[in-house]
Amino acid sequence: MTLYAEVILPLPLAGTFTYEIPESLTGHIRPGQRVLVQFGRKKFYTAIVESLTPRKPDSYETKPLIMALDEDPILRHPQLRLWQWIADYYLCSVGEVMKAALPAALKVESETFIELSPDYDEIPIESLSEREAVILQILEHHGKRMSVAEIEKATGYTNVSLTAARMLERKILMVSEKLVERYVARRITYVAVNADRGDSDRLHAMFDSVSRARKQQTALLALLEMSAFMQNGTELKEVTLTDLLERTSLTRPIISELERKGIVRIYKKEISRFAPSGHTASPLPALSDAQQTALTALHSSWTEKDVTLLHGVTSSGKTEIYIHLIDHVIKQRRQVLYLVPEIALTTQLTDRLQRVFGSKVIVYHSKFSDNERVDLYRRILTSSEPAVIVGPRSAIFLPFADLGLVIVDEEHESSYKQQDPAPRYNGRDSSIMLAKMHGAKVLLGSATPAIDTYYKALSGRYGLVTLSERFGGVRLPEIKLIDTKAASRARLMNGALASETVSLIRRSLSEGAQSIIFLNRRGYAPVAQCRLCAWTPKCEHCDVSLTYHKRIDRLVCHYCGAVYPLPVTCPACREPAIEVHGYGTERMEDEIGSAFSDEKVLRMDLDTTRNKDGYQKIITEFSRGNAGILVGTQMVTKGLDFDRVRTVAIVNTDALVNQPDFRASERAFNMISQVAGRAGRRDTQGIVAIQTRTPEHPIFPFVISHDYRGFYENQIEERRAFFYPPFTRLIYIYIKHRDPRDLDELASLYAGRLRQLFGNRVFGPEEPVVARVQTFFIRKIMLKIEVSASMKKVKEILRATLEEMHASRVRAVKSAIVYYDVDPM
Repeated sequence: MTLYAEVILPLPLAGTFTYEIPESLTGHIRPGQRVLVQFGRKKFYTAIVESLTPRKPDSYETKPLIMALDEDPILRHPQLRLWQWIADYYLCSVGEVMKAALPAALKVESETFIELSPDYDEIPIESLSEREAVILQILEHHGKRMSVAEIEKATGYTNVSLTAARMLERKILMVSEKLVERYVARRITYVAVNADRGDSDRLHAMFDSVSRARKQQTALLALLEMSAFMQNGTELKEVTLTDLLERTSLTRPIISELERKGIVRIYKKEISRFAPSGHTASPLPALSDAQQTALTALHSSWTEKDVTLLHGVTSSGKTEIYIHLIDHVIKQRRQVLYLVPEIALTTQLTDRLQRVFGSKVIVYHSKFSDNERVDLYRRILTSSEPAVIVGPRSAIFLPFADLGLVIVDEEHESSYKQQDPAPRYNGRDSSIMLAKMHGAKVLLGSATPAIDTYYKALSGRYGLVTLSERFGGVRLPEIKLIDTKAASRARLMNGALASETVSLIRRSLSEGAQSIIFLNRRGYAPVAQCRLCAWTPKCEHCDVSLTYHKRIDRLVCHYCGAVYPLPVTCPACREPAIEVHGYGTERMEDEIGSAFSDEKVLRMDLDTTRNKDGYQKIITEFSRGNAGILVGTQMVTKGLDFDRVRTVAIVNTDALVNQPDFRASERAFNMISQVAGRAGRRDTQGIVAIQTRTPEHPIFPFVISHDYRGFYENQIEERRAFFYPPFTRLIYIYIKHRDPRDLDELASLYAGRLRQLFGNRVFGPEEPVVARVQTFFIRKIMLKIEVSASMKKVKEILRATLEEMHASRVRAVKSAIVYYDVDPM
C-alpha cells in the first residue's frame, strides 16, 4: 500500500501538503522528521512531516518526497501541537510558525541544483533507464549543475524530480551545495597511541621504529605523557592534535608519518560548541522569612491552579525563590524553561544559576550563530536529562522532553510579543499553552504585572502570591518629580538634565555610588531640522523622521534601516542651516561624559549591543564598578541587578505617557517602576528623578507612592468602561499596498464586509501612527471580540471574507498584503 506524508512547508500558505512516500523511503518516514520536497517548478524546501496517511488527494497529482534529511524526527509531539495552536490562535499559517521555530541552519529554502556525483562513472550504463541515461548525458554535456526546471526543458520530460530522486538514492546524482544544510558540526581532531596499555613489546617496537627520527620520538613521548598512557590505574585522556602540536612545536606531517607507521591513530570527533560552565554546584541561597512564606504559598497554589502569579516588588528576591523552585523540579528529573524578556538578562542570571546548577544550565538566544543554535537544539532533543533552559521568547520552540516548570520573569514585558514577521505570538501566553501540553506548572513573576494578568489572578483564574517587602528590609526608592517646564523658565536645565538631577547624580558619585540615566531613544538626536524654514529630513520609504547618529555621521531610519548623509545645505531653502535637536542615548552619553569628565560613562542600547558579547561586556564592566554612569534605553529597565546604583534619572518621561494607545499608561507605569527599581537595591535607599513637563499627569501619584494596586484599580475601571482587554480580545487587521488609493478602496471594502458579519465590533479603517513603511502604505482595522469567542472560528471568517474578495476580482487584493495581530501589545 502506498503511503503519503502530510508535510508542513515554511511558507505563508494554509494547511499541509501531501507527498508520496517513495518505496525506498517506506518505513523510514515518521512525524516530526525533516524531508526535502519539491514545491512548484523550481523550488525545493525543507519540510516537516506532520502525519502519515494512506489517502491520496483528489484535487492534485502528488509529487514524491526527495529524501529524508534525518534518520530520526527533530520535533517531539508537543511541539507540533504547539505550532498548530499558535497558527490557530494568532491567525497565521503553521508554515510561518515553522519558519520562526526551527533554527535557520536546519532549513533549506533555495532553488535546487542537481549535479553528477563524483562516483557516477562507477554505475554500469546498462543499469540505467532511458530517462536516467538522458539526464546523465545532459549533465555530462553541460558539465555543470542544473536546476530541475532546466533539465525538464532540455529533455522535454515532465516530473523529472521522481527520476532524480531515484538517481540521488543510487549516488549517481548529488544535490548541489545550495541545498547542503548550513549546519556544520564542530569536529575536533584527536591523536591516540595505537597500542594497548601494558603491551610493553608493542611499546618497545614503536620506539625502535622512531629511534632515528628525533622529532617523531619527541611527538610520541609527549603523546604518552599527555594521555597518561603510562600511568596505570588512571583514566586515559584524549589529546587533540592542536594541543599536541602546540606542546611539541612540531608540524602536522610529523604526526601523519607516525600514523603511516601505525604508531598513532588520528580520528575526528563531533563535539558541542559549548564547553561546560566550570562551575561546581553551590548550596541553595538562603531565604528570608518572607521569601520562605512565598515559596510555601506557591507550592500550595499549584495544588489548585496550574498558573500562579508572583507579585513581588523590585529587589524582593524573586530570583532566589525561582532557584529553589528549579531545584525542586530538577530533583524530580524534569526540565525547567526560564523565560526572560531580553537577552541582556541572561548574562547576570546565567552566572547566578550556574553557581547552583552548573552544567545543567543551558542558554539559548538569537545572538548565537546558526551552528551554535543547532548544537543547543540537538542537545535538548537527544537528552531527557534534567536541565534549566534560559532564553527569550523563541526558547518556547525547543524540543523539551519532560517539562516540569515554566518561569516567565518580568511577565508584563512587551518584548515577549513578536511584532514582525509572523507568527506575531506572545511568548508568555504561548509558554502557558506549552506547559499545559507537558503537564507542567507556570510561574509568572513581576513587580508590575500586566493588567490582564493581575485581573486573571484576582478573578481566580490564576493563583496569586504577593511579596511586598524588599530583601533585607531595604526601603523602596524615593521618587522625585522634576518639572522641566518650570526648570526651563528658571534657566535650570543643563542640556537634557535639570540642575536638580545633575546634583543628585553628582552626590551619588561623590559617595562612591553609581547612577543610571534612562532615555528610551537611541541615536544622537531624534530630529534634524532647518532653523530657517523648519524643513525636516524624512525617510524616502517610510513616513518617519530620520534620527541622526553622530558616530557614523549619518541619518538613519529606525523602521527600515535606510541610511542617508546629513545635508550640508537645506534642500528646501538652499541655506546652510541644518541643526540637530533633541536627545538620544548617543548624545546623552557625550554630554554626560563632558559634565562628569572624571567618570567613565557606558551606554547600553541596540547600537552598542549588536554582537553576542556586547551585553556581557557592558554589564560586567558596570557591575564591577569600572564606570560610574550607565546611559541606556529600556534594556536597563529589565531586571538587572547592580549593587552600587544609588540614583536613577528618567529623561523625557512625557514620550512614555503620551502615546496614542490604550496601554500607554500601563506601559509607562511599568517602565518607570522597573527602572526605578534599579536604585538602592542593597543597604541604602535609592532616589529616582523623573523629569516631565506634565507633572499633573494622573499616573504620577501612583508612581510616587509605589501603589500598583491603586494604579490597577484606576486602569481596570477605565478598560471596563470602554470595553478593552481583559474584557475583550483585540485583533488588529493590517492591510499594506504600494498605491494609497487602491489601499483605501480595499480597506473600506474589507471593513464594510466585516461589519456585515461582526457588527459594531469593527472599528476603522484608519491610518496607524506610522502610515508608510518600506514604500508600503498601511491601514488598520480593529476588531473587538468577546473573550469567549472561538479564535479558530474568527480566523475562518476572516479568511473566507478575504477569499470572497479575491473571487469577486477586487483589483487591489492581488497586490495587497493582509495580516493579523492578535492581542497586540
